[in-house]
Amino acid sequence: MTVGILIVSHNQIGTELINTARQMLSCSPLPTKVISIAINDKPDVIQIELDRTLKELDQGNGILILTDMFGSTPSNVACEVSDRDDVRIVAGLSLPMLIRVLNYPNLGLDDLEKKALSGGQEGIVRCHHMGYDL
Repeated sequence: MTVGILIVSHNQIGTELINTARQMLSCSPLPTKVISIAINDKPDVIQIELDRTLKELDQGNGILILTDMFGSTPSNVACEVSDRDDVRIVAGLSLPMLIRVLNYPNLGLDDLEKKALSGGQEGIVRCHHMGYDL
C-alpha cells in the first residue's frame, strides 16, 4: 500500500505538471489523480468530486493533496478535508515539489508531506550567469 497523490489546481496546471513529471521519471510511482477547476465551477460540486476522488485514491496509507495556490478555490476546497487524519495538504504546487514527492514512493504520509515542502522550497533558486561569456 502506498500514499495517494491528489492534485487540485486551476484549469490544466495539475494535469500538465503530472504529465511532465511522468515523462521525466518514465512513470508515476505513486497513484495520482488530478482535479482541474475552471473559473465557473461551483465549490459544492467540486467538493463532491473531491470526496469521490479521495475514496478512489485511498489505499490505506493516506492521501497527500497538492494545490497550486493557497487561498484560492482549489486550496479552499481541499482544506475542507484538512481535519482528516489520513490527509495532508500542501499549497504552492510546482514541478520540483511534485518530482520530489514522486521520487520517494515508499515514504509514509507525514514524510511525503515534508518532501513536498522541501521540494517546493528548495526548487526556488536564483539563476545567474555562471562566468560564461555570451
